[in-house]
Amino acid sequence: MIVHFSTIQTMALAVIVFYLGKFLNNKFKFLKNNCIPDSVTGGTLFSFFILLGHETGSFSFIFEDSIKDIFMIAFFTTVGFSASIKLLKKAGLPVLMFLIAAILLAILQNVVGVGMAKILGVSPMIGLATGSLATTGGPGTAGAFGPIMESFRTPGATMVAMATATYALIAGSIIAGPICKRLIEKKNLIQKRVTLEEFQSFDDKSVTLELKNVVPTGFQIIIAMGIGSLISNFLNSLGLVLPPYIGTMFAASIMRNLADETKLFSIDLEVVSVIGNFTLTMFLSMILMNFKLWELKELALPLIIMLIGQTILMGVFAYFITFTLTGKDYDAAIMTGGHCGCGFGTTPKALANMEALTEKYLPSPKAFFVIPIVGALFIDFFNAAIITFFINLLK
Repeated sequence: MIVHFSTIQTMALAVIVFYLGKFLNNKFKFLKNNCIPDSVTGGTLFSFFILLGHETGSFSFIFEDSIKDIFMIAFFTTVGFSASIKLLKKAGLPVLMFLIAAILLAILQNVVGVGMAKILGVSPMIGLATGSLATTGGPGTAGAFGPIMESFRTPGATMVAMATATYALIAGSIIAGPICKRLIEKKNLIQKRVTLEEFQSFDDKSVTLELKNVVPTGFQIIIAMGIGSLISNFLNSLGLVLPPYIGTMFAASIMRNLADETKLFSIDLEVVSVIGNFTLTMFLSMILMNFKLWELKELALPLIIMLIGQTILMGVFAYFITFTLTGKDYDAAIMTGGHCGCGFGTTPKALANMEALTEKYLPSPKAFFVIPIVGALFIDFFNAAIITFFINLLK
């Protein structure tokens, strides 16, 4: 039996899948503690339901889901609005040093992924799918770049990327604690700690949206998407293989910096964030609920080996490089734990790691200032450029 879903029906099902994931995350502490996105939980469970239909031959689904690409482009456009040169200058050296660490890790994750793939005899694109697009980028970037790699005759790339991203969300928590514990206690960082009052952590707060702010912000995002599509078309005409949202990210970043410097118009970043969360949730739900898990069978063993390699890289890099670049003090140790989260998961995962560490040891306002700026505002922009470079190198 084949069941067809129209575009509207597919969107409605994606919302149901999201709420299924939300219910499960609230029900099971393991999922909630590891910051697994609701859409990932629900979408993964639904993909197993599809697998059951495929293996038994009893049913299958066909989704009209082309609208997911619009959600994807809209999400990455909101990411582009975060790329503020003025903010980066204001944040200072600590943010710059952690950003350098994050960029270096993203490059190495791709080098290791491609290198291990060649050793294991699988497509380098599959190795790239276990690299920074899934680890540093998380589920959103993994879902966006997977189909692009599949267009280069690499079936299963999206599944590998999403599986890697989901694994990283959990593994990033597991390795953060032991690494930071060893750094703090072996190097006696508690007694050496210096309190830096100028750093203030971000307080969680609810966002109240007003129609007068939502409408112009939505229009700004649409304008950036339109201009960005022209930029992408031009770059593609030069022979570059680029995701459709690279141009929109670039257009959004130009608009953000114009707003910062000229004051001709303003951008409500809280509304941008809310729209970004909504579009990412819809995109992830729609791509995950159409997961073809059976395509992972032949890649199971190589994937496990590559995931182990990426985990070792994350741990070693955090312990030696991140800790050194961020100052080799107590705050650096906490940021190291945070990097195990955003370098191997997502920014919320990084914050969860640091909260657990500071509850056990001491507060670290500096870490809670630096990590969200890099993890939520800057690294996605640089990571997209890094991934695009590697795709063009391997095509």
